[in-house]
Formats: sequence, structure tokens, C-alpha cells
Amino acid sequence: MREIQFREALREAMNEEMRRDPKVYLMGEEVAEYNGAYKVSQGMLDEFGPERVIDTPIAELGFAGIGVGSAMNGLRPIIEFMTFNFSLVAIDQVINSAAKVMSMSGGQYSCPIVFRGPTGNAGMLSSQHSQNFENWFANTPGLKVVVPSNPYDAKGLLKSSIRDNDPVIFMESELMYGDKGQVPEEEYLIPIGQANIVREGNDVTIVSFGKIMKVALAAAEELAKNGISAEVIDLRTVRPIDYPTVINSVKKTNRCVVVEEAWPLAAISSELTYNIQRHAFDYLDAPVIRVNSMDLPLPYAPTLIEAILPNVKRTLQAVETVMYKK
Repeated sequence: MREIQFREALREAMNEEMRRDPKVYLMGEEVAEYNGAYKVSQGMLDEFGPERVIDTPIAELGFAGIGVGSAMNGLRPIIEFMTFNFSLVAIDQVINSAAKVMSMSGGQYSCPIVFRGPTGNAGMLSSQHSQNFENWFANTPGLKVVVPSNPYDAKGLLKSSIRDNDPVIFMESELMYGDKGQVPEEEYLIPIGQANIVREGNDVTIVSFGKIMKVALAAAEELAKNGISAEVIDLRTVRPIDYPTVINSVKKTNRCVVVEEAWPLAAISSELTYNIQRHAFDYLDAPVIRVNSMDLPLPYAPTLIEAILPNVKRTLQAVETVMYKK
């Protein structure tokens, strides 16, 4: 094991897969000459050359379409969006082409492509650059959606995503690229669709994913100081969702809080809440509570950002409510 940054874990995953398989290539804005907008692809142009690390114009629809077409013809592209806010320009290629080509061709074509880049807020970037679209993409049959929360998961899940024969949406965070964590030197893979119980507990289940895992774990630490044992689950992927791990935890703790950085309507937390009440209703001692972002565009002011996003205080209040402590 050694401690490396989140961005370095992603880079290692891409480097290893590109060395292993000459059909893998990286394409996106500033991925080559500039070493990546967030330095994720630093040094890759020097090793793999301009035919496999490809700079593009600011034309997401165009280079996403090139990626889909090349995947249908046997390559395995990694398409980087500078932010998933910009993926809206390319969403027709993602939803109407990549996600549907397998079924519409009767299995004659597959689309082994990874669309990756940062999601959610990154500080004072205002409304158009601070949105979460995990639930949008997860709503689409044919796509897999991965949202890692730490360097170890990021590397193992990205390698699995690159090898997968289905299109994968791989969502990161600008605020996590500098995070450090323990990552093995030897090769490893993490299966897509397998949640991780990162902290065991008996009194309440807290479910989250991505960078909001920091909120969930910080809340669990605070709860422990008051004698409350929280089990914390990192979904890792939001399509497919590992429902059995969540349901089995709720059957043990009898209470659940879901924390998600997304608007509340039709969110991943909505889907989790439905499935928990559907499959663990008789085990619940309180209604499931969701902690989402407030239902409005994210403003620029840092004080308002703090009030609108999920945070430790709101998570603790939710746990107090399901435990009837307030």
C-alpha cells in the first residue's frame, strides 16, 4: 500500500488499462497538451502519444459522438467531460446512442465506452457548474453509473468500467482530486454494483455515495460521541444499486437516513427510500429520512452554499428524528 491522490489513482487506472489493451484511448478537452484540466491525465500524452491521448475542441456533442462510433467499431474510449454540467451538450449521444445501441441492434453492436469527469458543486462556481446528474443518467436503461468516494475505489472501479462492455458514466468530484488514500501497488478490480459497508453499527443506517460520504462519516463520528452506533454504507454505484446490502443493514438497525448531494425530486435517495419501505417495511421503527440539497439552483455566496447542501448538522438532525430524540 502507498498513499496517493484521487487524481493519481484515476491516472494509474487509465495508464494500466491503456498498457494492457491498445484499443483503449482517452479523448476530451485539454487532456493531452495541458495534462488535463485537473491534471488527471498528466504525462499520458508523453507515454501514449497523440493518437491515444486526444485533445478536442470545445464540442462535447461532437467528441462524444466520435467516442460512441469508435466504441461500436471495436475501440474502448474514455471520454472526459471537463464537468458533467457540460455533458448536457452531449446528452443525446449518451442517452440516445450509447445507452440504446445494444438493444436497438439486437445485440449486434456493443458500446464499451466510459464517460468520466467531475460532478456536483466545487465551491463558488454558481448554478450552471454545480449540478448533480447522477439520477438523470441512472434513470436510463443501458447505462451504468459509478460514483467513487475515495482513491482506492476510484482506481478499482475505473479499471472495471474500462473493461465493461456497456457504457459507463463515471462521476468524480473537483473537490476530491487532491484527496489522499491508501491504494495497493498490485492490480485489483472492484466489481460494479457492489456497495461497501465502511463503518459497522447497530442503531441507524446512513447511506450515501461520492464526496458526500465525508458528511456521512463525519456525522457517524459525532453520533458515536453520544453513544449512537451508525452503520455507514457507500453505494459506490447508483446503477446498478446494491439493494441487498442496504436492506440487510436496515433490517439490523431498523432506521435509515439517506444523504445525497442532489435535488430531492426523483433523486437516488427517493429510489432507495421506496425500496427500503418495499422490502424492509416490517423492520422499520421510523420512516426513512432523506437529506438532499435544497430544491433550487446553487447560488454563488458561500454562506448560502453551506445552507443548501447536505451537511453534518442536517444529517445529525435527521438521525435524531428517526431515533425519536427530538
